[in-house]
Amino acid sequence: MDQVTVIEGCAIATVDAQRTEYRRGHVVVRGNRIAAVGAGQAPEPEPGARRFDGRGCLLTPGLVNTHHHLYQWITRGLAVDSSLFEWLTTLYPIWAGIDEDAVRVAATGALAALARTGCTTTTDHHYLFPREGGDLLGAEIAAAEEVGLRFHPCRGSMDLGASAGGLPPDHVVESLDDILAASAEAVARWHDPSFDSMLRIALAPCSPFSVTPDLLCESAVLARSSGVRLHTHLAETIDEQDYCEQTFGCTPAQYLERLGWLGPDVWYAHAIHLDDAAIATMAKTHTGVAHCPTSNARIGAGVARTADLVHAGVPVGLGVDGAASNEAGSMIEEPRNALLYARNKGGPGAMTARTALELATIGGARVLGRDNEIGSIEVGKLADLALWRLDTAAHAGIDDPVTALVLGSAPPLAALIVNGRAVVRDSEVRTVAMDAVAAQVARAQAALIAKAG
Repeated sequence: MDQVTVIEGCAIATVDAQRTEYRRGHVVVRGNRIAAVGAGQAPEPEPGARRFDGRGCLLTPGLVNTHHHLYQWITRGLAVDSSLFEWLTTLYPIWAGIDEDAVRVAATGALAALARTGCTTTTDHHYLFPREGGDLLGAEIAAAEEVGLRFHPCRGSMDLGASAGGLPPDHVVESLDDILAASAEAVARWHDPSFDSMLRIALAPCSPFSVTPDLLCESAVLARSSGVRLHTHLAETIDEQDYCEQTFGCTPAQYLERLGWLGPDVWYAHAIHLDDAAIATMAKTHTGVAHCPTSNARIGAGVARTADLVHAGVPVGLGVDGAASNEAGSMIEEPRNALLYARNKGGPGAMTARTALELATIGGARVLGRDNEIGSIEVGKLADLALWRLDTAAHAGIDDPVTALVLGSAPPLAALIVNGRAVVRDSEVRTVAMDAVAAQVARAQAALIAKAG
């Protein structure tokens, strides 16, 4: 018999198509599906139901993280004052030493941080596969299963080393044939397309300055024949724009358009430096964006035209990006920063608190092609829910709970439910021992830096 869970007495922001909200409402979960949502008290459930007292809280859909590099959790705090290209050239020699044990530890730490900050579904873009590293994708998949988050790992790749005009050192790139074989194997081994899937694979050549045109084209063919999505970095910095103009005679967006990297199965990370024509093309083709405001600011990459993207109809979600360019790895900080940077660029009318919450929930679900399953609180959808405690001193006097969540201090998380399972209670991750994880992370970072000399 399916477990029944009742959450009641809380404010609810459903983020459904009508943007329905309740000042005091309830949600009933049966198994891993939402069975009821409405105002007031829940109907009396059958004996044995699990109950959450939501008084003083706001219930939202679980947050969806559309871009990350989990392995970077063990290289935080390095190259903190560098541009993107300087940062990459500093860190590539360190990252070259990762192996499956290091990736498992890093992924566990990063995923637990996401869980503690309201994230129920996350992607990961893993593009670095040292020859002696072992099963790196399998290591992070095991970590996600242990922590309990819905996971969309991207089998990334790089085949353009420094000797051929790319940015990464030659010893961290792979051959085209090896990449395609490993990508096909990853899809066959791991991808689950079912409605309530906890694990889906995407293919993700890294960036225009670290992969060949052949890799981009062949990956697109493989992904589309396999029924999986495509992801890459795009238009993150002016350096990248200069590289593309000098190497390909066009902007990064024009380059990917030439190679067929447009469509509802594609999403770009960052997409900061776009002109009007690129935005219009992305909107017309329903090509998505993972907006990473905190990382963009940390690396000094620029301020994305997020309000313009949203207004044009481009699917936009939010991402924390790798922890080496966003040490906090906190998903709840992203909607606040998205709102602040949009207003800094376009004025106070550029984005509302509710739009920012939408980007973090249904927007991310749409980018991942899962908006019929997650991203809003509706009957029949999967029970991925975040219950935020807003009866704290930091939030007292802010009458609107959505404003309190997005613009106020990051609130405690009363509960995080993923696929009907409680992963966090009272801001504590219940699936892994956080003190042990923290100690493992510190040891893994020290060992990795020592290995790099």
